[in-house]
Order: sequence, then structure tokens, then C-alpha cells
Amino acid sequence: MKFVVLFALVLATVSAVPPFLHKNKFFPDGRIVGGSDIPIEQVPWQVSLQYYGQHFCGGSIISEKYVVTAGHCTEGLTKGDISIRAGTSIRESGGQEVKIAKIHQNPKFDSSIIDYDITILELATPLKLSDKVAPVKLPENGLVWPDDTEVLVSGWGTTEEGSDTLPTALQGVTVQIVSYTTCRQVYGEDAITTRMLCAGVNGGGKDSCQGDSGGPLVVGDVLGGIVSWGSGCARPKYPGVYSNVAALRDFITEVTGL
Repeated sequence: MKFVVLFALVLATVSAVPPFLHKNKFFPDGRIVGGSDIPIEQVPWQVSLQYYGQHFCGGSIISEKYVVTAGHCTEGLTKGDISIRAGTSIRESGGQEVKIAKIHQNPKFDSSIIDYDITILELATPLKLSDKVAPVKLPENGLVWPDDTEVLVSGWGTTEEGSDTLPTALQGVTVQIVSYTTCRQVYGEDAITTRMLCAGVNGGGKDSCQGDSGGPLVVGDVLGGIVSWGSGCARPKYPGVYSNVAALRDFITEVTGL
């Protein structure tokens, strides 16, 4: 899982801490490595999930009323614990901050192998759309992306493995889809399910990392994946693992009607 481990220190004075911060399952990591600053206008669907005002995961706008994120980002949380911040490249200021009306975590979410790793956040008030706040397109159910397809991953996660500092400005990095067969060879056949897809670059050096969990992997302006888990960050031979949005499309439609 690519969540913010260092976030637990920030929350020392808060009564409840997201349960996933107490775990160390499946090589927890999640931030942009090898990327660069990007403006929110380039990825206007990007949001920050905030736990009592502090960034801990990413998410993607799919309509004025709904945001999609990773299931492990909301495990054990209530709607009062979190909000989303949209329309800003700066992690914890500016834009629109909106409360959550309901958390729709996939009922099949399996924390032991990070499967069905998707949650839909129903917003308490609709977002005001603009050039900085806009929904990402959704793929058709069952769509399979060709191997080596270029994709963009974005977020406010750490910029190197083991770092305890999050960037202030939004980061983005371009990587490529890695074949299902290759990913299963790396992580093991039982670890990679059809609800997952993998992406990286030859030789490593570019990846999502701690703090990017739940954020978008896009093919053009279509949401192909959700940052989920991986072995460290940007390690050679170990691509990042993402929730496969096309394989989870029915759940999105069931919750949102989209």
C-alpha cells in the first residue's frame, strides 16, 4: 500500500488513526519518484484526501458528487474523519475543501492481498467545476490496455523511498503498462489478480510512492488505475501495482450510476 507512514507522527494528538497506518502489508509505499511539478490544470481530477486537515492519500473526481480512491485508504474510517481538497496543486491549501457524505468501500476489499482496492466517496456538497476541477473519464467495462502504453501517475507522495517529507507541489510521472504475465512473474501468481494492473519503466527510477495511494493513473484523460501497492518505490524489476478500474467498472456504476 502506498500510504503515508510518516502521517502517524502528525496525528499524535488525534484520537483515531487510519487503521492501515498500523499495518505493513505488501511493501507499503506510495509517492511519485522520478517525476516533476505539474499544474492542477493538467490533472484537474486529482484531489487530496485529508485526515483532519492533513494529506494522507490521493483520489480522482469522477463527477461533481463522487471521488474514487483506494479501498485501503478508507479502511476503518468514518465520513467525519476525512474530507477532500480539489482544485489546487498545493497539498494542503487553496482550492475547494469538501466533506464526505458517505464512504462506499468495495465490500469485496481484501486487505490481506490488497484486492478489490477501491472506494467511492460520496461528497456532502457538489464540487464547482472549472479548469482546475473536472471529472476524469472512465474506461469501458473490461477494457484491456496494451502492454507498454504510456500512462501518467500523479500525487503528493514522497519523492524517494524511505523519505519522511512530502512535496508541497503536485508531482507527475510518466510510466508504461507492464504485462500481466510479467507482473505475476515478479510478484507471484497469487499476488496479482485480474483486478490489478502494473506499470513502471525498465531499470526503475520512476514510480508512485508513499502518499500517492488512491491517486490516478491515467491513459490520456481516462482513469486506467488507482495507486495501490508495490515493492518499495521505483525499484528495478518491481513495477507499481494499481487497481484496475476497467475490471472494477461495475462497482462504480452500481454506486454512482455512471
